[in-house]
Amino acid sequence: MIDDVIHHDDRFRGILDRLSSKSIDDYYNPYRLFDWPDSLPENIWWMSPELTTTYGSDAARTFSQEQLFTLSRYESVNFYSLNVHGIRELLIEVVRRIHTAGFETPSEFFHHFIGEENEHMWFFAEFCLRYGRKIYRQPGGGVPALAETTPDVASLLVFVRILIFEELVDHYNSRMAKDDRLHETIRAINRIHHQDESRHIAFGRELVELLFADVQRTATEEQLAGISTYVQRYLTHSFESLFNPQVYRDAGIADPHDLRQTLLASPARVEAEDQVFRKTIKYLRNTGILR
Repeated sequence: MIDDVIHHDDRFRGILDRLSSKSIDDYYNPYRLFDWPDSLPENIWWMSPELTTTYGSDAARTFSQEQLFTLSRYESVNFYSLNVHGIRELLIEVVRRIHTAGFETPSEFFHHFIGEENEHMWFFAEFCLRYGRKIYRQPGGGVPALAETTPDVASLLVFVRILIFEELVDHYNSRMAKDDRLHETIRAINRIHHQDESRHIAFGRELVELLFADVQRTATEEQLAGISTYVQRYLTHSFESLFNPQVYRDAGIADPHDLRQTLLASPARVEAEDQVFRKTIKYLRNTGILR
């Protein structure tokens, strides 16, 4: 059982203890932390322009500065909406496993993780509803589940998906937190999320490596190849969820679905995805999860 491996891994247990202590030391009350102005200026960037889905594309050169500001406003709301949906899904999966057989040792940290992610979901939703008047719907589609998945593989894929999601959003958080072109409210929510996600990513990388090592003991080459293919598809799906045609429609783009397809086919999209997942893919290849 995986917890036998985790329980006897002194390095992992030491990391869990340090991260739990850090969560306690860094604890804050999100309901009192943020200053929520009645409104945010419209003719400024709400997302770092280099992080918007149109950046570097031919399409972007056809838009006025005002249109680009408008697009950044709706893309910002979409990004935080994706956080709301992603956090809800990861909370469901972690709650299913806390204090269950196989996850006894990390359950202490799971409590901190669940509490922090619940608070993240609140302040991202608060931003969306205050300044966007909506939470964008979760994107349709997804990655087909693996056939005949064992419980060990299912848990591995859950925590790989959580890790990919966290590394994706942290790439954006860490950059927007330091971008003085953005309103301080936007910088603040990205800054505090990055602070917490740094712990969650450190935990996730250690746990995923142990879970994969356990899966490798009994998995066939065909099963390992299937895991690799699934993870690659999930990486692409996660990034493409940022390209929301409803965002383009709300920004006044006449053919939002055409724009999405144009942007997805753009070399700029490939370059951006490579940059966002550069460290993630290196980690997944080093562990052997990605082949």
